[in-house]
Amino acid sequence: MKKRIYEIIFEADTPEGKFFDLALLAAILVSIVVVVLDSVSQYHERFRTLFSIVEWTVTVVFTVEYIARIWVVDRPWKYIFSFYGLIDLFSLLPTFLGLFIGPGGSSLMVIRMLRFLRIFRVLKLSHYSRAGRIIITAIGNSKEKLFVFILFVVSLATIIGTMMYLIEGEGSGFKDIPTSIYWAIVTLTTVGYGDISPATGIGQFLSSVVMLLGYAIIAVPTGIVTAGVLKEKHRKNTQVCSKCLLDQHDDDAHYCKRCGDSLISKK
Repeated sequence: MKKRIYEIIFEADTPEGKFFDLALLAAILVSIVVVVLDSVSQYHERFRTLFSIVEWTVTVVFTVEYIARIWVVDRPWKYIFSFYGLIDLFSLLPTFLGLFIGPGGSSLMVIRMLRFLRIFRVLKLSHYSRAGRIIITAIGNSKEKLFVFILFVVSLATIIGTMMYLIEGEGSGFKDIPTSIYWAIVTLTTVGYGDISPATGIGQFLSSVVMLLGYAIIAVPTGIVTAGVLKEKHRKNTQVCSKCLLDQHDDDAHYCKRCGDSLISKK
């Protein structure tokens, strides 16, 4: 029974596992919609009881799921302190903590904050969606490349910002180097708030170059992540190791490549 529940909860290549994931996705979306609508005062006053019933129903479902996940894994603490384990826990806390906060006026704001912290359940979406897991895994596998890219962008923004500070000076709003770096980042990312702009010809020329660089820079992380996503899409094996919870295995894998434990559903 424990093995069967494990396969339903952690695996997505069986009809029961797919149904389980879809049901939890629906529960998460319903919970998020309730939180959003609850922020509208007229809806909050009119449907307060309905929102409360839906929220507690979803919370009970998530609580049972969280306890079941701890029960079926071989190393419960590994799951509890994993990223998704903490997300699962934090998605439950706001509702339960609201019961222990007194009705005093000073605690009303705290209760209100806790109620809307439930919106972080959106982080659970990728936990039950294979597409979401593919994107998360692709970003994780590309973290070294992304780190180098971010380091390059920060270095470039620092150089450009310093140059613009020397060219424009305080008279054009570039009062110091940090402010100039802020302008360089805003321009490189093609956001362009317009709160600071160069006034001299040289400054405007440099600004034009930075804008053109921005379009090229935006394409780099997109290409890195896209390559990672395409690589992950070729993986067919969705088995999750019951000991270390690793879910990145080759198609013909029978054992976990991290801890060596046998995968539950062997191909």
